[in-house]
Amino acid sequence: MVTYVMLLNWTDQGIKNVKDSPKRLDAVKKLAKDMGGEVKSFFMTLGAYDLVLIVEMSNNDKLASFALKLGSLGNVRSTTLKAYSEEEYRRIIGSLS
Repeated sequence: MVTYVMLLNWTDQGIKNVKDSPKRLDAVKKLAKDMGGEVKSFFMTLGAYDLVLIVEMSNNDKLASFALKLGSLGNVRSTTLKAYSEEEYRRIIGSLS
């Protein structure tokens, strides 16, 4: 599985109906699971982004599809980063000549 960090901001629609946000999070977790992935962590944040998801999916195409489905609901806009674990980081850095 590949790990991704999704930085989310509520849209006008999303913040207007913020009280529904916990139900929407449950639906997002189900969507990820139905697509063969998993929301590993969720955080509400202060600062430039409103929410952070740590998501595992089998590949970039699955994650892109997940992000598009999430965005099409109209409640959040996302910025997605591919994440490398410490083990992967050490392997990559260790392979440098």
